[in-house]
Amino acid sequence: MEVKKKLLDVVRDKIRVKHYSLSTEKTYIHWIKSYILFQDKKHPIDMGKVEIEQYLTSLAVKKRVSPTTQNQAFSALLFLYKEVLGVDMSEWNIQALRAQTRKHIPTVLTKEEVQDVIENTNGVYNLVVSLMYGCGLRMKEVLNLRVKDIDFGFDKIYIWDSKSLKDRTIPLPQKLKNRLLVQVEEILKLHKQDLKDGFGSVYMPYAFEKKYPQANRETKWQFLFPMSKVSKDPRSGTIRRHHIHEKTLGRNIKQASLKANINKRVTSHIFRHSYATHLLQAGIDIRTIGELLGHRSIETTMIYTHVVSQINKNKVLSPLDF
Repeated sequence: MEVKKKLLDVVRDKIRVKHYSLSTEKTYIHWIKSYILFQDKKHPIDMGKVEIEQYLTSLAVKKRVSPTTQNQAFSALLFLYKEVLGVDMSEWNIQALRAQTRKHIPTVLTKEEVQDVIENTNGVYNLVVSLMYGCGLRMKEVLNLRVKDIDFGFDKIYIWDSKSLKDRTIPLPQKLKNRLLVQVEEILKLHKQDLKDGFGSVYMPYAFEKKYPQANRETKWQFLFPMSKVSKDPRSGTIRRHHIHEKTLGRNIKQASLKANINKRVTSHIFRHSYATHLLQAGIDIRTIGELLGHRSIETTMIYTHVVSQINKNKVLSPLDF
C-alpha cells in the first residue's frame, strides 16, 4: 500500500525538482507552515483568496513585518498554490493590507573606511571582502564563485544566474589577480588531497549532476573559497567540501569593523553599496554601474544618485562655520 506523502514533503520535492536553493526551500517551508497554523491547520486546498488575505494582513498589522518579508511569504504561498496544488490564482486579485514601505538610502563606507575594514580581516576572508568591494558582489555571489569563473586570460569574473537571473561579467581587479592565482593553486592542492582521501565531489547547480555525472569531481567546478573541512550535504547526505558559510563570513566582517572602529552598521552588502557609490563619484555612468551590479532596472541603481547627493549636501557649510 502506497503511503501518501505529507504536504510539506511534496512542497520540498517540488522545490528540489525546480533546483531552488536550500535557503529558499527553508524559507518557503517556514511561511507555508506558518500560513497553515494561522488558519487552524486547515488544508490549503480548502482555503483561498480570503484566507491568504487574512494571513498577509496579519503579518503587516500584528507582526509588523517589513514589505520584503511580507512579499517573501506571499511568494511562498504563490508557489504552494500554483506549483504544488495546481491552483490558478491569477483571478483572485489578492488585496491584503501591505506592509508599510520605507525608502532607505544605503549606508556606505568611505574608501578609507573600506580599507580599514579589509586590513582588519584575516586569512582568506581578507581576499573575500576585497573581492566583494572590488567587484560589487553580493555575499552569495562571491561565495558561489568556482575556479572556472575566474578568467585570468581576459581579466574577467563570470557571475552565473545571480539574484536577478541575469548572467554578467565583471572586470577582474588587477590588485587581486596574483592573490587569486595563489588561491586557485591552494584549491588545486586541497582538491587533490580530497580525492586521495575518497572525497572531492562538489555540489553541482541545476541538473548538471545528472547531465555530467563526473563533473562534480573536476577541479574547475570546485568553490573558489571552500570550507576548511568537508561536511555532510544536508540534502543528499554526501560528504563533500562546500563553500565558506555565510554566517562565518558575516562574523568576520563584524569583527573587522569593530577592530577598525567603524561606527556604522557594517554588513556584507555595505561593500556593494560602497562600490557603486565610489564608481558614481568617479564619473562612471549610472547605466554601466547598473549592468555591473546586475540590476534588472535602472530605477534600482538610481538609489546611488541619492547617496551621492546626500554626500554632496554634507559639503554645505553650517552657518556656525562661516
